[in-house]
Amino acid sequence: MSISFPGESAEYRAARDRLLEQEIELRRATEAVAAARRDLPPGGVVPEDYVFQGRGDDGTPTELPLSKLFAPGKDSLVIYSFMFPRDPGDERPGPEAGQTALLPLVDGPCPSCVALLDQLDGAAEHVSPHINFAVVAKAALPRVLTFAEERGWRRLRLLSSAGNTFNRDYHAETADGAQRPMLTVFHRDGATIRHFWSSELFYAPTEPGQDPRHAGTIEPVWNLFDLTREGRGTDWDEQLSYS
Repeated sequence: MSISFPGESAEYRAARDRLLEQEIELRRATEAVAAARRDLPPGGVVPEDYVFQGRGDDGTPTELPLSKLFAPGKDSLVIYSFMFPRDPGDERPGPEAGQTALLPLVDGPCPSCVALLDQLDGAAEHVSPHINFAVVAKAALPRVLTFAEERGWRRLRLLSSAGNTFNRDYHAETADGAQRPMLTVFHRDGATIRHFWSSELFYAPTEPGQDPRHAGTIEPVWNLFDLTREGRGTDWDEQLSYS
């Protein structure tokens, strides 16, 4: 390659060329991991047709079995487990206004989950022709929908798992009831629904200074930070607002 930019030194160009080789290897590794994921053998059959509560076509709460979250012709279902309520040890400020601001902090939504869902609300428009996508929270449906309206979400399919064990069964809830931010993918083969993949990297050990990256890999905010000299940093985390 013969790319150069105004004012750069030979030292910079040599280091950048070495970095480019690493970026090429990362691209190859990313493609290889995606291929290996697609080639996974069949996962476990879903143990039950979990019944969630969601908003029906007429706007009223209705029961929605997992099987009904699959639209005709779309056999993959991606579910994000929204930590609402947040982790008990999360002391970041809650919403500044609205009905959700009246909740005890521990019952409110996780700011990190909200940051991701702010971004996925836009992505949902583009993925919906190809896959089924839903967001599941343990909080009661009215509470979830109220916050979604306050936040301005328009495209996310929001569900409550308050009446089932989905979160616990798929590692989005600890034994003592704390919520965890898992991404879970299911695949439908005929009448059979199987678990395909989950963001188990969340539970994998990290080395000092590393981010778990189990879902941050798909999050534009963190990937933009990775392009800068400051990087992701260690003294900042997502907030519900930045006033």
